Amino acid sequence: MAQPDFVPIITTDRVRPSNRLSIPGPWRQDRPAEQVSLRPPNGAGLGATGSDLGFGLKLAKRVAERAVLAEGEHLADAIAGCFSSGSRRSSHFHRSPVIYDMDWAFTLWGFLPGAPEDLVSYRRPIFVGADHEYSRQRAIADMATEQALRLPPAEVRDGLATNWRKWTGATNRLPA
Repeated sequence: MAQPDFVPIITTDRVRPSNRLSIPGPWRQDRPAEQVSLRPPNGAGLGATGSDLGFGLKLAKRVAERAVLAEGEHLADAIAGCFSSGSRRSSHFHRSPVIYDMDWAFTLWGFLPGAPEDLVSYRRPIFVGADHEYSRQRAIADMATEQALRLPPAEVRDGLATNWRKWTGATNRLPA
């Protein structure tokens, strides 16, 4: 209710006119690096988003207890590289990592018993220093083909001797 004119009030209690803001102009999504699609960008080195990746690392360490390392290889490098591959596989299916993703990765890269010797010699220079180099982890994750990502671990284990070059992209690339 408005204050009558005949009632004495102090200056600070008087009703003041409000400051009016101007109407904003049109907005456009045109800034550099602005995402304009609903899907995240994908490509080499961009990674793969996933939920609960910390649990995936715990699973990778559990599978690593069965790992067979060649001379000069370090368990931490195997865990880092296989974790990145297994995490990429889980994000490919839009879910959190499960033990089968890490089994798949350790099998694909020949860290579980029964791996072909040529795969072991191929992976050795690729995994060196993976524990300390994020770019190497990303490269390892990106090497697995789309076809390999869809395979169950048992199928990878059964066909590893004949198909590992196709699944790891070894036919297209030389070891890093």
